[in-house]
Amino acid sequence: MTRIMIVDDEPLITDSLTYSLQREGFEVSSVGDGAMALQAIEDFQPELVVLDILLPGMSGLEICRRLRTKSNVPVIMLTARGEEIDRVLGLEVGADDYLSKPFSFRELLARIRAILRRVEIDRQATPAKSLEMGKLNLDAVARRVHREGKELILSAREFDLLSFFMNNAGRALSREELLAQVWGDDWVGDPRTLDVHIRWLRLKIEDDPASPVYIQTVRGHGYRFAGPEELA
Repeated sequence: MTRIMIVDDEPLITDSLTYSLQREGFEVSSVGDGAMALQAIEDFQPELVVLDILLPGMSGLEICRRLRTKSNVPVIMLTARGEEIDRVLGLEVGADDYLSKPFSFRELLARIRAILRRVEIDRQATPAKSLEMGKLNLDAVARRVHREGKELILSAREFDLLSFFMNNAGRALSREELLAQVWGDDWVGDPRTLDVHIRWLRLKIEDDPASPVYIQTVRGHGYRFAGPEELA
């Protein structure tokens, strides 16, 4: 049974989501205190986290930031309606998706299923077992990435994005193709999430993120990952 952790301090939301998600066949746990959330997540080991930004004790942004230092569990952040800065910051600290309050349960359920479906597809796929380019080594089976021997902690989306880039090194990829391949054809959300994830990937894999060598911008089209000959 797939485990989902809800981190929100509004009992009406946690109780309603717990009941509705359990009816959909999920195992659900919830916590309402930000300071307790990281330990609760570690104890429960969920396959996905629904995380509110405004929490007592510790903000959802800080929880996500700390979570990303040791886990790539998918995170859907809940933000106040109209608070664009919250959505952008949520993506920047490693969230996989966001949803503005108030939201319908059906919309949240669709986002959850889309992310979990993508994770399952990745698990069943049979890409090259290992890719090595420049200073990077990507292990597709273990879903681990090392840079000069040091492991990088990537979110699920960051890993999928880097894997797709490395498997298509040297080819210019449009924004539409990247979103479809990494987020899925049925994904509904802000297309700027692609730029945020690429910015975070650059911070982790580039010597100088301001002058990227690996992930290059193709003006008016999208991005490309440097070919093997460029990185030799």
